[in-house]
Amino acid sequence: MSTFRCVVRLVTVLIPGILPGTLPAEEADLIVRGAIVHTVNTNQPQAEAFAVKDGKFAAAGTVAEMEAWHGPKTTVLDLPGRAVVPGFNDAHLHPQALYPEDAPWASVACGPPDIKTMDDLIAALKKKAVHTPPGQWIIGSRYQETKLGRHPSAVDLDRASTQHPIAISHSSGHLTAVNSAALALGNVTKDAPDPPGGKIDRDTEGKPTGVLRESAAGLVRSRGPERPEAPREEAVRGYRECFRRYLSRGITSAGVAGTNRNTLEFLSAARTPEVAVRLNVMFTESSLIEVSRQRESHGYDDTAIRVGAIKLFHGSSLSGQTCWLSKPYAGRPDSFGVPPRRSQEELNELILRLHRDGLQACIHSNGDREIGMVVTAIEAAQKAVPRPDARHRIEHGSILTQELLDRIRAASIIVVPHCYFYEHGDKLEAYGPDRWEWLHPWRRLIDAGISVAGHSDSPVATADPMLCIHDMMNRTSAEGKTYGASQRVTFAEALRVWTVGGAYASFEETRKGSIEPGKLADFVVLAADPSQTPRERVKDIGVEQTWVGGKKVWSSR
Repeated sequence: MSTFRCVVRLVTVLIPGILPGTLPAEEADLIVRGAIVHTVNTNQPQAEAFAVKDGKFAAAGTVAEMEAWHGPKTTVLDLPGRAVVPGFNDAHLHPQALYPEDAPWASVACGPPDIKTMDDLIAALKKKAVHTPPGQWIIGSRYQETKLGRHPSAVDLDRASTQHPIAISHSSGHLTAVNSAALALGNVTKDAPDPPGGKIDRDTEGKPTGVLRESAAGLVRSRGPERPEAPREEAVRGYRECFRRYLSRGITSAGVAGTNRNTLEFLSAARTPEVAVRLNVMFTESSLIEVSRQRESHGYDDTAIRVGAIKLFHGSSLSGQTCWLSKPYAGRPDSFGVPPRRSQEELNELILRLHRDGLQACIHSNGDREIGMVVTAIEAAQKAVPRPDARHRIEHGSILTQELLDRIRAASIIVVPHCYFYEHGDKLEAYGPDRWEWLHPWRRLIDAGISVAGHSDSPVATADPMLCIHDMMNRTSAEGKTYGASQRVTFAEALRVWTVGGAYASFEETRKGSIEPGKLADFVVLAADPSQTPRERVKDIGVEQTWVGGKKVWSSR
């Protein structure tokens, strides 16, 4: 080290307010300055500049303080008028390979903005049918009945084709609309019983309408010819495009909510230094043995792909209006949703098994009635085998009560709530105004000291953290209606949920989620400062640059 730098180090030590962790190294690889830096570091919430070395944040402070890190090889990034935040962590989403529309393995996009009417939907399916051999499946996804006016029926879908079985999934992923050919394949007739954990919608005469809820979709999905699979190179290319879109929204870490060993291989191959989204992988329940193998090969300290959680389902859908409630749906006094398939005893046994094996349980649950069963199972597991810091999670946790909040806090359970009011607010009418203040109650969760993380559940909603932060701050639908204004939070609170909150939910809070020395240098450059932007315009703030490990991986220019 040069004599000059030795002197600089000595002087820095003697200056009050300079932390040991910010002592200058030989020189930084990168200095970012001139922006409003929201560090999400409680000891230093804002900074004027920061330094990066060897892929990690080295220091944060004033522009003058960062001069000590400047050397001949240091890159300086000046960002006047911009804001910088830590990389966003979408704690629960579902990466999907994105293919060209005319690819034989591509599904039909059935939701907004492409599809606005039932006629639009039928036209899109007809277009796919022209290029699909008769008898082969036509698959679509993300239709929204609130935008179409109603659920598509078998009669509607027969207009697209009677020569192909057709199945299109609801935006929630928990309902499927099929045509007559698909109903015939599954032998779904007037006399067919509802399967456990599912429901067949019927007309006044008991005839299936074509809408299959929850597990009922399995009656047809596994029948008929197999869908053509994309070649490996096409699948990898498709996942890589998915990761690029994440990075364009500032997502540097993503929680893969339910996968298996084969898909993980594609996801791993799709990651490159230029498309370096960090992954926290939740395996499906059927992949328990694979988790042990992957933990041995990856380990908990891998910054690229982390394995150690199991994604479970216990309950149904909020936006699909199938989740199990303690009080009936608004205007439907006899409707409480679809009960979970598992009994309390079966759920207790499964959670205890994961808990005893040292795994993290990430449990999909939406309605208060099903959430109560999940909390009971976690409480029982901790009582049988006390395990500090297990960090079991409730995924979505949509409708809560004060009793559930108290029990969740006492059991140190993490909640990962939805935030999709802008895109799906109109579906919340089914729950009635009395429940809106308890639906994704961010304010109550944060005030109660419960650990929370943010997620889009993409493709159920758009993988766009700024839109999700906007949702948390506004709770207003695209149609302009507000749902539970008392549960709004500030930008600083929402940002923390989408950075450190996500890192904590995957046991990674010591290495990511804030701009402070020693943590991975993942950060996002925003076109404007959200803390100084009118609340209702936060969603319009664009991501200009995304950096992972001190390397720029996406730019809008």
